[in-house]
Amino acid sequence: MSHVKTAVSLDEDLFDRLEAAAEEMRLSRSRLVGLAVEEFLERRRSDALLAQIDLAYEGEPDPAEVALLRRMALQHRQVVEGEW
Repeated sequence: MSHVKTAVSLDEDLFDRLEAAAEEMRLSRSRLVGLAVEEFLERRRSDALLAQIDLAYEGEPDPAEVALLRRMALQHRQVVEGEW
C-alpha cells in the first residue's frame, strides 16, 4: 500500500490528546490518525446506508404487501403447527 504525506492543523489540546493516546497504544501518530479516519469514514458509510434503509421502509405497506404478509404469516403458522 502506498502512503501519501499530508499536513493537518490541529487544536493544541487535540494534538496533545493524540500524542498521549498514540503513546499509550504504542502507535505512531500517523497510524492512529489513519485508524481514526478509517473508523470515521466507515461510520459515515454505515449511517448513509441506514438512512437509505429507513427511507425504503418509510410509510405504510401497499395493499399487495399487506396481502403477501398475511399469506406469509398463515404459511408460517401452518409450518409451526405441523400442518404444512
